[in-house]
Amino acid sequence: MSTPDNSFILTVDCPDTIGIVAAVAGFLSEQGLFVEESAHFGDRDTGRFFMRTVFTPEGGHYSRTAFGLGFEAIAERFGMNWQVYDRKVRPRVLIMASRHDHCVNDLLYRYRTGALPIDVPAIISNHLDLAGLAEWHRVPYYHIPVTPETKAAAEARMLEICEDTRADLVVLARYMQVLSAESCDKLAGRVINIHHSFLPGFKGARPYHKAHERGVKLIGATAHYVTPDLDEGPIIQQGVERVDHTHSADDLAAVGQDIENLTLARAVKLHIEHRVFISGHKTVILR
Repeated sequence: MSTPDNSFILTVDCPDTIGIVAAVAGFLSEQGLFVEESAHFGDRDTGRFFMRTVFTPEGGHYSRTAFGLGFEAIAERFGMNWQVYDRKVRPRVLIMASRHDHCVNDLLYRYRTGALPIDVPAIISNHLDLAGLAEWHRVPYYHIPVTPETKAAAEARMLEICEDTRADLVVLARYMQVLSAESCDKLAGRVINIHHSFLPGFKGARPYHKAHERGVKLIGATAHYVTPDLDEGPIIQQGVERVDHTHSADDLAAVGQDIENLTLARAVKLHIEHRVFISGHKTVILR
């Protein structure tokens, strides 16, 4: 019935009760808005309700102001947090990385080919290693060195670039620096990190060598939102691959990089499609 150029996404998060779906569907019908797809979930553990609906104006016209004025009565009745997203507006995704290039290269490839319908306004790194990759993709590159003495100033500059580029999402594509609690709070729900293991896993440097020493049989990657609790943010996506004694440490690293690429790309896609709802320490993902 539609293309992303004339469709919208409505997201709803509210206390669970009877009548929410009927009220939303009835309103959309009355407004002449065709429902393309809809998914919802009532979490009995938390008593919260989550809903994602894609709709298209039947007559081809949609007014955000008129929609808001009409929908506000329903939102107030059910205590909703809600938002409408225009699907033709491409999210602006700022990438941060250090020296590893596999995740950055994969994201930029998907961006360039349209597999990820995003704009990349900038890449930030604490090293110069990826400057050539950014230049090839014609993406502005900001080199911000980080030392214990300059960390606060570096993060302030990073936040300034996020604001200047109007970044909707920040992706830590193997950015080997820990963000401060202040930065995590300012960017809450807008920063995704890729972790080199199926959490919990081996911390610190050379994780695949540590995994090899322990004879692991399963390796993976975890994409999660960043919080002040290191590597404990709400999980968005995980990927795993079986390995055995024939794999060297370098083999494990190669397999791990492939999983990191795919897991991070899938997490970013889920986020930009507005399928992810943060619910306490976990996520609800409406596919």
